[in-house]
Amino acid sequence: MCDRRLLIHYSPMDLIDEWIVCHGVCPVRPHLPAIGGREGVDKVHLVGSAVKDLSHGDLVIPSPLSFGTWQTYNVKDQSVWQKIDKNSPIEYVVTISINPPTALRTLEDFTSLEPAMIIKGFDYAKWGYKYGGRCLIQIAKSRGIHSINIIRDRAGSDEAKEALKKLGAEEVFTESQLEIKNVKGLLGDLKEPAVGLNCVGGNAASLVMKFLRQGKTMVTYGGMSKKPITVSTSSFIFKDLSLRGFWLHNWMSSNDVTGCRRMIDHLLELVQDGKLKYETELVPFSDFHIVLDKSLGKLGSHPKQVLKF
Repeated sequence: MCDRRLLIHYSPMDLIDEWIVCHGVCPVRPHLPAIGGREGVDKVHLVGSAVKDLSHGDLVIPSPLSFGTWQTYNVKDQSVWQKIDKNSPIEYVVTISINPPTALRTLEDFTSLEPAMIIKGFDYAKWGYKYGGRCLIQIAKSRGIHSINIIRDRAGSDEAKEALKKLGAEEVFTESQLEIKNVKGLLGDLKEPAVGLNCVGGNAASLVMKFLRQGKTMVTYGGMSKKPITVSTSSFIFKDLSLRGFWLHNWMSSNDVTGCRRMIDHLLELVQDGKLKYETELVPFSDFHIVLDKSLGKLGSHPKQVLKF
């Protein structure tokens, strides 16, 4: 027997879960009936007689990602779990598997970014400034990569600008600030960005492309505005821009488990070194309905919501 029983302690609430459960727009869907949740940190409760690498009390996360973290106990083969250093902060371990890896991969996989410049369309809406973008700014800073960030015009945008600059953003603009003919004039002595990152779509994506250097690439990994990307003819003909997409699920499916787990270990090292920080809020499962409303932006802007089972 090679399975083990796990006591699941924490699992985050993500908008992707809402898209899967409520709208069904994500291509990866569980077979119904199903238990929700893809991220989570578990504590080993019991192990089978053939299990050699894990023992009672070990902390583990599902790696690669799988459905079913919104439950108190789980029984699966030992091969689907990654053992985590017990000294790692639990609030980071539980949220380390989706947004931070997406930030890292979009920086590493699409262009050579030796100390250079990126531009990012940042989601700042009813959900607050998303922690995936916060991760990207900090990881870029740790590698000597400068970032220019575009946020949508919302109440509190001035506070958001200051918060992002404290994390390491070189510049932060609202969309309305960029409604001028020569947006590149705002760069001053900074070089034109080598890559653009888009998680919003709509007007924000168009502004990202305006900043890009000749022959460079915009990578789309989200569409929080739910608006399409419109590309001018001149962006293709005269600037020779390329448009790419990134989906973490595809990356993990095409890479070996060992590589995925090394990436998680690297990100947790950044956390322990103080180079990667973001806010979370631990909430008991009995308040699940409040967590759901906060995650959907119905109660204003809040830190990342994590359910405590």
